Amino acid sequence: MNWTLFLKEFVTYLKLEKSLSANSIQAYLHDVTQLLNFIEYSKLSILPEEVDLFLLEKFISWVNGIGINPRSQARMISGIRAFYRFLLLNEYIDTDPTALLELPRLGRKLPTILNVEEIDALLGAIDLGKPEGHRNKAMLETLYSCGLRVSELVNLKISNLYFDEGFIKVIGKGDKERLVPISPKAIREITYYFEKTRNHQNIQKGFENLVFLNRRGKGLTRVMVFTIIKELAKITGLKKNISPHTFRHSFATHLVEGGADLRAVQEMLGHESIITTEIYTHLDREYLRDTIMRFHPRA
Repeated sequence: MNWTLFLKEFVTYLKLEKSLSANSIQAYLHDVTQLLNFIEYSKLSILPEEVDLFLLEKFISWVNGIGINPRSQARMISGIRAFYRFLLLNEYIDTDPTALLELPRLGRKLPTILNVEEIDALLGAIDLGKPEGHRNKAMLETLYSCGLRVSELVNLKISNLYFDEGFIKVIGKGDKERLVPISPKAIREITYYFEKTRNHQNIQKGFENLVFLNRRGKGLTRVMVFTIIKELAKITGLKKNISPHTFRHSFATHLVEGGADLRAVQEMLGHESIITTEIYTHLDREYLRDTIMRFHPRA
């Protein structure tokens, strides 16, 4: 079987058995396609089942040579491993050539976070006189209040708002559902948005249940949310490189700094492993160190 047929089956497997989103599936395909590009660049005629560890090591050396950073290399290896695990699972191969493939060494990169004053400044820069003003304020309050991923925000449904109970239901990665507390402030802003804007829109068919809509009555894109945040950062003169995910990082960091249980933070973020959540304890230590260095007489 050739690469095209294997990749087609791989996509079906990721979609039906792993329940991955279209974006995640595209990322996996991109990773495997990079390996295929290397094989074609090397003028080799190799089928997927003929790939061995030696070839994979040459591939990693190649991507390193063209300037792909270690973090991107690690993600690429992860995608290729998933492909070969699929082949092994379906008995297309007898041994997994990626089993002994080493990941590049990665330093732990601490994410950018915002303090409360910076978040308030961004929210304060929103022009509520514009039709989209109340929507934008409600979106950012929800991002920060609930620690959502941007994909979870743009796909948030009215039927999943439980304001009386103080929760929203979120559909996360792999279509996994979780209940997340929502602050009274965020509830207020969403309610204002509904009253001032959404209730007066001409909503397109198929988008009636989405909370956040664009001016044409359709769902927002992730890029649109990114653009809104970038523009607000520019207005406020914020020098940090921020994105929608910065609000999620800030949500988690402020909880940990306030003494929240790490397991509770893991549950609210929808992390499968607590190891992913543990980065926020490192951020907390940075915060503590900074505090000591600024205020201790011996610092």
